[in-house]
Amino acid sequence: MIESFWGRMQTELLNRKSWTTAVELSVAMADYIENFHNTRRRHSSLDMLTPFEYETTNQTLLQLS
Repeated sequence: MIESFWGRMQTELLNRKSWTTAVELSVAMADYIENFHNTRRRHSSLDMLTPFEYETTNQTLLQLS
């Protein structure tokens, strides 16, 4: 799953432009993750939960353990 994400980010962001500073690249990557990558899409590998729902559920389960 993470390889698929990195591959998409490589194609959609990193291969399209070069940045002059690490800060610019970091901001571009954060923007891509927050705004361009679909965090609301349900994933079959996450039992049809969104990434947000999955993380929230797992954090709750870890806190209960």
